[in-house]
Amino acid sequence: MTDGTFEKVQHSDSRMYGDPKLLLCGFSVTAQPKFMAVLKMAGLQGVDVVWASEENGEETLAALLGLPDGAGAGTGSALPRAVIVSGITENQLHGLMTVCRKTGMQPSLWAALTPTSETWPLGQLLSELKAERKALSERRKK
Repeated sequence: MTDGTFEKVQHSDSRMYGDPKLLLCGFSVTAQPKFMAVLKMAGLQGVDVVWASEENGEETLAALLGLPDGAGAGTGSALPRAVIVSGITENQLHGLMTVCRKTGMQPSLWAALTPTSETWPLGQLLSELKAERKALSERRKK
């Protein structure tokens, strides 16, 4: 996503914008360790993780990604399930998405941090992602 528009992630070893970290939304307390196992299967066990909940909806992505590794762990989230990646390579993102699909993980919204999106409140990004998913789904039906 760049300036509020969808942009397809390529296949390369280029690092995406930001420091290596994942911001995760919509994961129950019991799903959190399962996702950590998925990260290990994808070879990303060393990447820091922040767990967001409803109370984080007005915080910017930059502020949330500035939290320490493990922040929010042990607190469930009723937000839409989303994985927001920062600073990993495009190939690592594709690998993580593949492992998520193969393990049968509940479908998630996916986003990569950009200079524009890091200034957005989490709730705004989630709304944009849901709208994008709906538009892409409707386009595929045609």
